[in-house]
Amino acid sequence: MEEIVTNEHQRAIEAKLQRRDDRRSSLWNKALILVAGKEAVLMLNPWIMARNPVMFVTEVGAALTSLQLIIHPAQSNESLLYSGAVTAILWLTVLFANFAEALAEARGKAQADTLKKARRNVTANRVSQTGLIKVSSDDLVTGDLVSVSAGEIIPRDGEIVEGAASVDESAITGESAPVVREAGGDRSGVTGGTRVLSDRIVISITAGRGESFLDRMIDLVEGASRQRTPNELALTVILAGLTLVFIMVTASLGPIAQYFRVEISIFTLIALLVCLIPTTIGALLAAIGIAGMDRALAANVLAKSGKAVELAGDIDTLLLDKTGTITVGDRQASEYYTLPGITRTQLAEAAIRASYEDQTPEGRSIVALGVKELGLTVPTEAPETKIIPFSAHFRLSGIDTPTGCRFRKGAPDAIQAYIVQQDVQVPPELQELVEKVAKRGSTPIVVAEDKNVLGVVALSDVLKPGIRDRIERLRATGLRVVMVTGDNPLTAAAIAHEAGVDDYMAEARPEDKLEYIRREQNAGRLVAMMGDGTNDAPALAQADIGVAMNSGTQAAKEAGNMVDLDSDPTKLIEIIEIGKQLLMTRGALTTFSIANDVAKYFAIVPAMFILAMPQLSALDVMNLTTPQSAVLAALIFNAVIIPLLIPVAIKGVKYRPMGANTILRKNLLIYGLGGFIAPFIGIKMIDVILNLTGIF
Repeated sequence: MEEIVTNEHQRAIEAKLQRRDDRRSSLWNKALILVAGKEAVLMLNPWIMARNPVMFVTEVGAALTSLQLIIHPAQSNESLLYSGAVTAILWLTVLFANFAEALAEARGKAQADTLKKARRNVTANRVSQTGLIKVSSDDLVTGDLVSVSAGEIIPRDGEIVEGAASVDESAITGESAPVVREAGGDRSGVTGGTRVLSDRIVISITAGRGESFLDRMIDLVEGASRQRTPNELALTVILAGLTLVFIMVTASLGPIAQYFRVEISIFTLIALLVCLIPTTIGALLAAIGIAGMDRALAANVLAKSGKAVELAGDIDTLLLDKTGTITVGDRQASEYYTLPGITRTQLAEAAIRASYEDQTPEGRSIVALGVKELGLTVPTEAPETKIIPFSAHFRLSGIDTPTGCRFRKGAPDAIQAYIVQQDVQVPPELQELVEKVAKRGSTPIVVAEDKNVLGVVALSDVLKPGIRDRIERLRATGLRVVMVTGDNPLTAAAIAHEAGVDDYMAEARPEDKLEYIRREQNAGRLVAMMGDGTNDAPALAQADIGVAMNSGTQAAKEAGNMVDLDSDPTKLIEIIEIGKQLLMTRGALTTFSIANDVAKYFAIVPAMFILAMPQLSALDVMNLTTPQSAVLAALIFNAVIIPLLIPVAIKGVKYRPMGANTILRKNLLIYGLGGFIAPFIGIKMIDVILNLTGIF
């Protein structure tokens, strides 16, 4: 079994890596570049540019130099070529900034075009009192019942209220393997635009026209609903403040220059201003945020806002379900443990009869174990047999036969309570047997016949391949990982130790999850969790990051602020890494930008005033040729560095799990020191090239 799981896991990883490689290779796709280039020009509209204070100031500067160039082409000793070059480079700086944002948006819109193909107007079979009525999917309203058979398209988002079917969701998730959706469980949600491959289902429509999951997803990837996150807004305000400071500093240089009898034109002053304000991060800030949501979509995660992606990077506590997330899921019966005086055949026969009509994977495995191990046959119960279905409250199930025999199986405490209610003492050996099974990491299921406890059936589960390494990666970043399970404390403790989590919640009920999340939040921590059922909705809504599975109920998807299109329980781990990568990228490029500005100060200011103030020669470490070449070299470097950093902004800084202090040191060392050194090298090289041309 482990080998099969490992192979499936490996294929899934390879498929995801292939999709990401395809996306990476499309960064400089010719079609995307043409679209982004056109948008970059259209974004020169001042009303659009005003959203970005740094680049708006740069555009105003470019407009002023253009106006000056028309009215009075040359000032003082400056040539027309110098003035024209400054003006052209200023406009290029603005266009490069617009291009970065436009390219990030174009990649998202390319995804939207693919999704639009899945959104279509189809004929739906609406259920009425007189039968099925064919109507347009655009005419369906919330609450309508529609019948969808094999080969037909699901017209709108909804909940299955009758039947089960195999559904092709490749148009939404990109995965070719069909999935099973059925009524009455946590896998009842279906998405409009997907195709039913087998059987027939009846769906209750939950979304009106323009309100479907696919509609919201298209709006988000097209940027129609994108709002800047609180951190992004805060950084924008800081950058605007720095820009205002440098405007005042640059404005004061005019009178200072006159005092020292140094002539500085408007072209040089504006060039100086643009070089000193944080244009690099100002140009890339929007692209970083858009690309963060794009990376989430690349992982088949729909974030309802950019804030959700960003917040994922600040999560302190992560709640993971054991079954299906940490372990493979679908626990299988593996062994019988009998009490003294009870044979394995007696225990197996009672377990099989208690599992009558139990269609869960665990129930079927109990029957299969008896048939395989002992060659037993499954008895045919009489029609009068009373079925006791499993209840999350009572945590047991079984049957009452017409002859008066009662067979039960369930959690140890539930069966013990059942026996005690009949004024019968629980065998003292049972607790020892339960602990023996639980300590091995299996789930003990106690079996009883009438008033007698017969023994324990062990349900075994295995860790998902690589899950321990992924949990260790998260813990390395400072996250506290908590496993949530309905198992007894001993089994939970064994699995928790094997998986390497920090803590666990055993025998957890929905209200326990909600209370745990509130307790963590009251302690000042941010909490993330994943769920798929209606009973998970309160906890998903309470959590700071609530990820609902696309296969889950509509209530769960509405409660969460993210939806995993793959319905992969381990996706929560990937989402955390995407959020942290977004924060790391923004922090790294902000550090680089500020360090750049400091270095450019040493390039321009000494060159401008060195003739009037020879003492500034101590700061002229670059030994640039002339003041004009110094200004142009710095301005060219300031413009060129933006497109060079676009791949970093869109792809993101490579994520490695590490603590906040380590990330800070890395940023200061690589992007801080690197951002300070790079201008010295780049500006000097450009100055040499300008000098070799003999123009400046």
